[in-house]
Amino acid sequence: MEKTLKFILLFLSIVIISFIIPNFSNAATLVYDEQSLNEKISSADSGATITLQNDITVTKPIVIAKELIIDGNGHNVVGSNDWTSTSGNQTMFTAQFSGAKLTLKNIKLKNGPKYGVQSYDGATVILDNVSVSGFKYGAVLANGGNVQVKNLHLGKNGTGANNGIEIDKGAAATNNPTLIMDGILTTESNENTVRVAENGHLTEFTVTNTTNTTNKIVLAGNKVVLTDSANNIISETTVPDKAIANADIQKLIITIFYNNVTNKITIDSGERISADLLKSHIKLGENQVIDGFYTDSNYTTLFYFDNPINSDTSVYAKVSSVEKQPEINNEVKDETPKTGGGNYLGIAILTIIFSIGIIISIKNKKG
Repeated sequence: MEKTLKFILLFLSIVIISFIIPNFSNAATLVYDEQSLNEKISSADSGATITLQNDITVTKPIVIAKELIIDGNGHNVVGSNDWTSTSGNQTMFTAQFSGAKLTLKNIKLKNGPKYGVQSYDGATVILDNVSVSGFKYGAVLANGGNVQVKNLHLGKNGTGANNGIEIDKGAAATNNPTLIMDGILTTESNENTVRVAENGHLTEFTVTNTTNTTNKIVLAGNKVVLTDSANNIISETTVPDKAIANADIQKLIITIFYNNVTNKITIDSGERISADLLKSHIKLGENQVIDGFYTDSNYTTLFYFDNPINSDTSVYAKVSSVEKQPEINNEVKDETPKTGGGNYLGIAILTIIFSIGIIISIKNKKG
């Protein structure tokens, strides 16, 4: 009996400890301010998750050289107006060197003197439900590192021109950058959503896509192009002459002109397009119709749809307005003479009832 009790107590102790230890472990990765964030990053084991408990204001860059997940838990990390760092790196979050892997999730990055987040020289940054806005140079920098977009929203970043994701390689970096589309990218401006730097250090880079991504990044001639789910072009950037672009998808660009609007889509090389395909990318005004598709802006030469497309191509849609036709009342007028049939029926019924009453009255008198 005593042995049984000891066994039960030992078993209960193990169960209790198994519940307590994870709670202590979770408590050790919760952060409330800049100081505790930096402390947990420094002390965390590789692969750990650090979770924000409230909005945090930071005053200097945060550099990570291990594998970490920072879960913003829906909170903001805001750059202070009293930014104190004087180093060359002024990015809010940097994953640095090969072996470093930073996953940012459920977090909003706001305001800073340079970039919101960067992957530097072989490091990897994964952006999952991340919003970046208010940074003076740009939102995201693939600086000789790897950036993977799972769910990213780009607000206004940059002074003057809006800059989203920049593909670059610093003078001291030894690795080439890679941008991977693996989900959804939304942006408040299509200007420079993806931009390839022209600083002379970038000699080679890679753009690639996973099979389940909504937005695709492709190579079309000498341009890196970001598209939406319907192959509309969101952003395009020219590859510098000295740089080699590697891409898993090669496309051609069809430029559609109509109503003083320009819309660009991507297609496969050698593909035959149709009028219906072009119409699906054109938004007409009320009472407007397409009279035809042409190869020139003067609408002199019809576009020939049977030819396969082997180079970037422009198509001009001739649009005209049509007068709205007045509505025609197709209701058939009933010309049948109104005989008052309904009234006659009522009178007949009353007559029958009255006659029955008289007959009953006569019979009663005879009886």
